[in-house]
Amino acid sequence: MALGATPARIVSLVVCQSIRLTLVGVLAGQFGLLVLGRSLSSLLFGVRPNDPLTLALTTMLLAAVAILAALGPAFRSALLLPMQALRSE
Repeated sequence: MALGATPARIVSLVVCQSIRLTLVGVLAGQFGLLVLGRSLSSLLFGVRPNDPLTLALTTMLLAAVAILAALGPAFRSALLLPMQALRSE
């Protein structure tokens, strides 16, 4: 904000960064599932390890929680006054 950013731009920057990290985590999790899926099949009851509906729902749920968790710090940073941020540094 000290360099001219608007509060909406700050929120979008923080949320976009968290979306990127979320996508990396989702891709790593999907890769891990493909690698370890067969060994985990004995722990699953009534669900195949590669069930597309279960994979899609859990991926969307975890991504939504991650984005919602990023909104709190994003709004808090948008409301922070520039002088307060500069003093803390």
